[in-house]
Amino acid sequence: MAGLIDNAFNFFKKEIIFSISLILAIVSCFFVKPNLNYFNYINWETILLLFVIMLIVEVLKNLAIFEILVRKLLTKIGNARELVLVLVFICFFSSIFITNDVSLIIFVPFAILALKKVGRADLIILTVSLQTIAANVGCMVLPIGAPHNIVMYTVSQIPFESFFLLLLPYIVVSLIFLAIMLFYVSKDNIVLPKMSKIEIERKNFLKRIFVGVDYYLLLTFIALFILIGNLENIPFFNSLFTQWIVGNEVLWGVVASQVISNVPAAMLLSGFSSNYEAIIVGINIGGFGTLIASMANLISYKILVREYDEFKIRYLVVFTFLNVIMLSILLGVYFLL
Repeated sequence: MAGLIDNAFNFFKKEIIFSISLILAIVSCFFVKPNLNYFNYINWETILLLFVIMLIVEVLKNLAIFEILVRKLLTKIGNARELVLVLVFICFFSSIFITNDVSLIIFVPFAILALKKVGRADLIILTVSLQTIAANVGCMVLPIGAPHNIVMYTVSQIPFESFFLLLLPYIVVSLIFLAIMLFYVSKDNIVLPKMSKIEIERKNFLKRIFVGVDYYLLLTFIALFILIGNLENIPFFNSLFTQWIVGNEVLWGVVASQVISNVPAAMLLSGFSSNYEAIIVGINIGGFGTLIASMANLISYKILVREYDEFKIRYLVVFTFLNVIMLSILLGVYFLL
């Protein structure tokens, strides 16, 4: 029995967003009797699009496409600032196409390895913090860059161009912030060591592609769709959330993201307001701030702590400090616009 409880607790810690979403969805079922209308709650277009994107990402990851490109770039680097710049901005560019989560899964371990190899472990905390910010900025460029934007893209039907232009001011200001932060990295000379050869495993390639898909993320979306669908059908919650959210979508997007992360926030807000442009701005700004504001933030933290547990507190301090500044600046941009 104790082993079963331990396994359940470990699963809860590993898949905390899914676990909480499932529990809340089940609780909501006691207020709205399960029926065939539950299937109409679920935006199947979002689920399908996310699944296809994850398959494509797994193909690119297993072919080591981005790692090969980064290694070619690294051969042209001569100092620490240039190294950190490449490691940070590769997260920005790659997150545009392979989502912020996957970008960090690939390049945070790569950054830690590269900095260790050149004897600059002192730059790991700053670099990983900036990589995470860069990935959260890059995912704003296209609506396929992050799960929360995939939700809003399928719900709102906003064209790619309009989506990009809506977030462009925040992208530009964020890139300026990243560039300024890089000036705090010294230009000390470094010598990059020889990297081990990249081996592409061809055996069971298709199987690995499908096994690599994050099915718990898909199930999280389904659970959240059911939860929000039920909340919409409970008069008290429908009235309360509509009263709170309508007219205040940006601020609620920011606040909700800090507490439940921006994917559930996107689904919650879009269930009670049709001002999709404001919601998009709110949840993207809201990805900065606390460690749980975006799933990408948690991914970087887990990878870093696995390698350097002693960096845990310092990383949280530096990460939170930089993210609060970033969030404050972007909120300032919103109020100015």
